[in-house]
Amino acid sequence: MEQQHLSQYRIFYEVARCGNISRAARELYISQPAISKAVSRLEESLNTRLFTRNSRGVQLTREGALLYRHIETAFESIEQGERELKMIHDFHIGHLTIGVSNTLCKYVLMPYLKGFVEKYPHVNISIESQSTIHTLEMLEEKKIDVGLVAQPKNRRLLEFLPVMNISDGFVCTPAYMENLRLREGGDPDIFRAGNIILLDRSNMSRSHVDAYLANRGIEVNQLLEVTDMTLLIEFARIGLGIACVIKDFVADDLKSGTLIEIPLDVPIPGRTLSFAHSPQNESETLREFLDFCKGARRP
Repeated sequence: MEQQHLSQYRIFYEVARCGNISRAARELYISQPAISKAVSRLEESLNTRLFTRNSRGVQLTREGALLYRHIETAFESIEQGERELKMIHDFHIGHLTIGVSNTLCKYVLMPYLKGFVEKYPHVNISIESQSTIHTLEMLEEKKIDVGLVAQPKNRRLLEFLPVMNISDGFVCTPAYMENLRLREGGDPDIFRAGNIILLDRSNMSRSHVDAYLANRGIEVNQLLEVTDMTLLIEFARIGLGIACVIKDFVADDLKSGTLIEIPLDVPIPGRTLSFAHSPQNESETLREFLDFCKGARRP
């Protein structure tokens, strides 16, 4: 539709709604002659009489009433769209889909979410709880907005906002280590004599630890694999074995002595947790979330 015709339909809509040319002119802030001229041009282009005049103003013809029903629906839809856009702007209404593992959701994402929701209560948030590998795949396929991941080395299509540095280590209860020393004597080789608890091989943290063990020529004799870091930590707490955990997530246990860290000759290399996103899939809501996280202090 040409802009000129759209303007004429707008004038027709206001005249029909007001039933009076002078009132429509006040509503549209244009002169009465301009209103009359626009209506005449529309009638000429449609080859149809749209109004009849009377002492009180104008009245729609049968054809005019038919056109008005369609025009009314169209302009009401436009007005509704404008109201919704204003509401989105005024109340920061939006939607954000976040991919994150259960572990990172619990220990890292939750405080950020709490603060963000307090500031932007009208944003709808969906959580895709899944492995980091799956999160990275969904980011590259633009199926989610942002993911919290241990930053990989070779995902060049993504951008990363660093959150914190993490380090892995082997921990157990003091009682477990004492019993292991009683059984083995002296200072036992934990990888030969201990029950080592690791995440399963589908987890990126496991890949990181496996690379460390391979580089050091370390072989694990007794291995228990679990699917979740939280469960792995709980197994360590009840004395089931020596678990490789993200030390930041058991800081309170290490401080209180509930768990102890097994010293390694060479520490496991550290990693960086980051919010990852595709620069080609950046919405206003995502920008608000990333800006909030940049300014937020991690508890």
